[in-house]
Amino acid sequence: MFRDLPEMTGALHLAITIPTGTFDAAAAWVALVATVLVDADGRDEFDGPPNWNSRSVYFEGPDQQLLELIERRDLVASASAVPAPAPAGAVPLVSVSEVGIAVPHVLEAVESLRRAGFEAYANPAEEAFAAVGDVHGLVILVSPERRWFPTGDREPSTAPVVVDVGLGAELELAPGVLLR
Repeated sequence: MFRDLPEMTGALHLAITIPTGTFDAAAAWVALVATVLVDADGRDEFDGPPNWNSRSVYFEGPDQQLLELIERRDLVASASAVPAPAPAGAVPLVSVSEVGIAVPHVLEAVESLRRAGFEAYANPAEEAFAAVGDVHGLVILVSPERRWFPTGDREPSTAPVVVDVGLGAELELAPGVLLR
């Protein structure tokens, strides 16, 4: 659930998984319905970090929030994972893939999540950035000073965030930032 916070500053990051093999159609579709974001070199399609086997297109959401469609090629389509049909011309959305969260100490947050049973994904955690979880869903942890990729013009929001990752208990990563 999302709610309006007029005092919120910065941008939230949310990525949605799209079915493998639909990237070109998804990029074309999102270009028709939203502002596609580019990096300093003018690129608007991005391969994921090493070992992610992914491809992404980023676009602007309401209030300049940073949204992403991501094709995770390690997810094999199965009959039970087939998304519902999308409206004509749209691409089906599979699931929430990433939730970006600003925390004052990324490595400490990674360690807290490790103790709760979650591991860094694909690449070692860094002081300003870490992905924790698996190919089905990631918590992207960034320092408050790190700007969001690909534009580099948006600071991460420090608004309260609650993410349900199936912990069964609450884990506070920063004031107002809860995983449960």
